[in-house]
Amino acid sequence: MKTVQMTLDEELVQAVDRISKELHTTRSAFARQALRDALVRYEEQRLEEKHRQGYLRHPVQTDEFSDWEAEQAWGDE
Repeated sequence: MKTVQMTLDEELVQAVDRISKELHTTRSAFARQALRDALVRYEEQRLEEKHRQGYLRHPVQTDEFSDWEAEQAWGDE
């Protein structure tokens, strides 16, 4: 592991310390997990935006998915 120095405002440090104590973990472990979670969210947002841009460039065509309508099960039958 590598040690990284960060500057945080006092309220954030107090909140992290309080929650870390509730979770029976350390400030560092809490921060590592928060950063991992943020990276996952970032990647999901990036992929969603890429998907959205793809549909903007190539919109769904009328009846593009009509072949599958008979296969759909909506649970209301």
